[in-house]
Amino acid sequence: MNPLISTEKEYTAAMQRIHLLMKKGEANLSAKELKELQHLSVAAERFEDARYPLPKPTTLSGMIELKMFEMKLKQKEMAIMLDIGEAKFSQILNGKREPDVDFLRKIYRRLKIDAEFILQHV
Repeated sequence: MNPLISTEKEYTAAMQRIHLLMKKGEANLSAKELKELQHLSVAAERFEDARYPLPKPTTLSGMIELKMFEMKLKQKEMAIMLDIGEAKFSQILNGKREPDVDFLRKIYRRLKIDAEFILQHV
């Protein structure tokens, strides 16, 4: 069972079914319902990615903010993860300070930001 969603109507129906299954609670779902939920979720995500693509960031700070969003991290938490001071991180994000090589190395290694993107946007 690998449902394919190709229209808004199918997407709406899939989302309603996902909502109903989630309302029951994961612990209360049968194995068949869990599998259905998984398949519908993947199909809905693929439809969303194809139908509503997010624009790619055009700045280094935009890319870092996207990574923060994807990782569900606040600015303070990201600064800790990158092992830099909060003030320095804030200044870099706001364009008040140029990123240094150490910072660029950390976002490349820890955030997996493409090196070519970094070089083009520094």
